Order: sequence, then structure tokens, then C-alpha cells
Amino acid sequence: MSGGVRAADFGTGVLSRAASLIHTLVTVETLLLLAAAPGLAGLLLLAPDPANLPLAAVCLLPLGPALSAALYALHHRGRDLTDLHPARTYARGWRLNAVPALKLWAPLLAWLTVVAFTLTHFSASGLPGWWALLLGATGAGGLLWGAHALVLTSLFAFRARDTARLAGYFLFRHGRATLAAASLLVLTAALTAVLTEALPALLAAPLLLSLLHGSRAVITETQENFTA
Repeated sequence: MSGGVRAADFGTGVLSRAASLIHTLVTVETLLLLAAAPGLAGLLLLAPDPANLPLAAVCLLPLGPALSAALYALHHRGRDLTDLHPARTYARGWRLNAVPALKLWAPLLAWLTVVAFTLTHFSASGLPGWWALLLGATGAGGLLWGAHALVLTSLFAFRARDTARLAGYFLFRHGRATLAAASLLVLTAALTAVLTEALPALLAAPLLLSLLHGSRAVITETQENFTA
């Protein structure tokens, strides 16, 4: 009897759950980097010149679907060590979400490129100083909106315009979720500035898992009020 109980419990204990989480994070991280590799390789070839910002945005296009597939895989991850399929789940997430994610990711990148290009050439623009603050605020707001939109488009099958509206709605509806996303963005920026720009890429899976954790209220309300 006790042997039967131990067999039934195998793969569901604390250590097994920790091992399954580590296995999932490592697998998802590897697949994310592989999916985004063409664009990341292109970024390495670009000189750190503001004139290259449009090319950098093009290189970042594959990152949107890669991040979306990673969020999907982490959200649907198995807890049982004996039944883990993170690679298969990631592939399913990429297949389902690549096009929907690009419909939101591409316009966001375009807008952030305009903001960054304007700020890096602000002295030549002739605009008053408060315009720089306004542009910076809209850029930060765009990033926070993008975080909500990425979660929504990764986990739900809405039209792009409906996802965009919901992401804007949740910016103020769930302040804690927005604050959590802002904290992750600040952490990512700090890791890039203080250490190396490669570190956020290598820690993408844990950061995305934290984004999912901070977005629980957004996910729950969407499931309860905006899905059939």
C-alpha cells in the first residue's frame, strides 16, 4: 500500500515541482532565444548609433512572437515531473500567437522607435523642453500597455483591436498589475545599463514568469468577464 502511495505521489512533491519548474524555465528560455536569434544576431552587428534605431526595430520583430510563445508555455506549464512537454507547448504557443502578437508588436516597436529617435535628436528638433518629458511619458506608457497586450494576446484569442482596447483598460483598472510590469521594466533597464544587455535576454523566462504572476488579476478578470 505504501509503495502504491509513493508511486502515485512521484512527480508531484515539492522537489519534483521545483525540478519541473527549472526544466520548464530552461527549455522555454532556450527556445525563446532560438526563435529570436535572427533578430538578436542582427542587433549585435549594428553600431550603437541613433541612426540605426529603425534597423534595430526590424531586428526586434521576431522577439514579439518569441515572447508570446514563452508566456503561453509558462502559463500552460505542467506541474507533474512525469508529464512535462514545455517544448511542445512552446511550439503550440508560437503557432497560435505569432501573427496576433506581430499585429500588436510591430506598431508598438514603430511608435517606440519614433519616440527614441526624436529624443536622441531632440536638440535639433526645435521643440520646447516639456515635449521631451511628454514623449518619455508616452514611451513608458506604451511599454506598460505592451506588457498587458502581450499577456492578453498570448493567453486569449481576441481580435487585435479588442486586445489593444483591453490592454489600455487594464492600465488603470489594475494598478498593481501595471506597477508590477513597471517594476520588471525598470529591473530590465537596470540590468542592461549596469551589467550587460545580454543579461535580460538570458533571464527572459524568469522575468516573463514574474510578469504572469503580476498579471493574475488581469488574467482572472479577462477569463470571467470577457470570455464566453
